[in-house]
Amino acid sequence: MSLKNLSVRNKIPNKYKVKFSNQRVNQIYRKFEDSFKIDKDFIVAVSGGSDSLALAFLTRIFAYKNDLNSKYFIVDHKLRKESTIEAFKVKKILKSMNIESKILTVKSKKPPNGIQSFARKKRYDLLFSKCKTLKINNLVLGHHMDDLIENFFLRMVRGSGLKGLVSLGEVTKINGVNLLRPLIKFDKKDLLFISKFIFNFFINDPSNYNTKFNRIKIRNFIDQLKSIGFDKKKFQLTIKNLKISDESIRFYVEKNKKNNSRLNEKKKELVLKEDFFDNSYEVVFRSLSDLIHFVGKKRNPVRGKKIDSILNKIRNKRLFRETLGGCVIKMINQTVILTKEY
Repeated sequence: MSLKNLSVRNKIPNKYKVKFSNQRVNQIYRKFEDSFKIDKDFIVAVSGGSDSLALAFLTRIFAYKNDLNSKYFIVDHKLRKESTIEAFKVKKILKSMNIESKILTVKSKKPPNGIQSFARKKRYDLLFSKCKTLKINNLVLGHHMDDLIENFFLRMVRGSGLKGLVSLGEVTKINGVNLLRPLIKFDKKDLLFISKFIFNFFINDPSNYNTKFNRIKIRNFIDQLKSIGFDKKKFQLTIKNLKISDESIRFYVEKNKKNNSRLNEKKKELVLKEDFFDNSYEVVFRSLSDLIHFVGKKRNPVRGKKIDSILNKIRNKRLFRETLGGCVIKMINQTVILTKEY
């Protein structure tokens, strides 16, 4: 055995070695290791649910074995009176497996509507802030196969295009931060097993059963589909095929941006050539959306309806001056110019 392997082995606490000796734990970790291709420090978001606790255990072993620095954060959304107590319970449970964590607290007032969207935004705001402060560009999330399926149907109900339908990928980059989802091909039952076997604990959020939320309605709908033969593996194949199509479109989007846009450093403006718009609608739509995001520097991309409206005005020569996504968009003769809004 090499000195390096001996050193790594000695770093892994005995309590991990005991748990790791279980055959099923070992098999699940091997699958995780194959999907988690990373050689840099990372941050892990922990909610206290079975998925995130399984993620905490698997990433901690990975960090031990690969000599990486892993940071763990629990977000207390303050949406339920029990949330703070639960957050400290999760912190204590993690510590029992040598996982140090910190609690991040949402301080904004709970809105009357759109609670899940509010919670998601605030969670990401806090986690992105920690990424920036700690100068760690990898944020690891516990989304798994069921989340992938639910996201697909939620996006479909909202009328999303191809890009939206396949948006929950293994790696997504937002503002220089890599959102990593190494569990996206994992079945919920394996993660539940890990959480029970390792921690004998997980939080069961009552909102997971509240049918006033669209996600729960979709979840119940998927359960009904299972009764008529819905197959997760076949669904994964569908997603895979759609992603191949999405990658093809992305190729032409990048080509269009490269060949038909020009950055004028002196005037601090991005000029779109007439040929920029001489492509399929989807290519033009995505190209413009990307460039508005690039110039405007907003965290979230602009909604599709607003891009549609801008493109319609450009097509009909009715665009004069519009502001969108932190951008000023002007049309002079046949040329479209983007500048940052100040």
